Amino acid sequence: MKLEAIGTIHSPFLEAAGTPIQSSLAAGAEGSVELFAPYVPGLRDLEGFERIWLVYWLDRAPPPRLLVTPFLDTAEHGIFATRSPCRPNPIGLSCVRLLGVQCGTLRVADLDVLDGTPLLDLKPYAPRFDHFEVSRSGWLDGAQVERSVADGRFAR
Repeated sequence: MKLEAIGTIHSPFLEAAGTPIQSSLAAGAEGSVELFAPYVPGLRDLEGFERIWLVYWLDRAPPPRLLVTPFLDTAEHGIFATRSPCRPNPIGLSCVRLLGVQCGTLRVADLDVLDGTPLLDLKPYAPRFDHFEVSRSGWLDGAQVERSVADGRFAR
């Protein structure tokens, strides 16, 4: 398996503590995504989308753990039942608003990613494929902790 970065994500967040824990909680935080030159032609027709998925490498995540206490709970859960960054393969996924595309750089909002994070892929958000009505959300249904930014518990 071979992965390589196709660009770099630039954001106002320099460390994990204080970074929004999900893009839906990022309160419009703006940044940019700079694609490396060989990948710029792949941006054609992307500007027509309101939202895009950023797929990235959590390069500053701590070593993998199979049990974690996530930001929205006080109990431990299995890593695959959370969105914690300390995963066996630290791949991140964020759905951000696309504000504009210019010369290989995307302006984005609702960003929850650390500055300098390597970008692995981009995909358009398509509501007809990406939205599902659900009746249960596991332990999140009973989550009692209200938090919108990270506290550093997963900082390396």
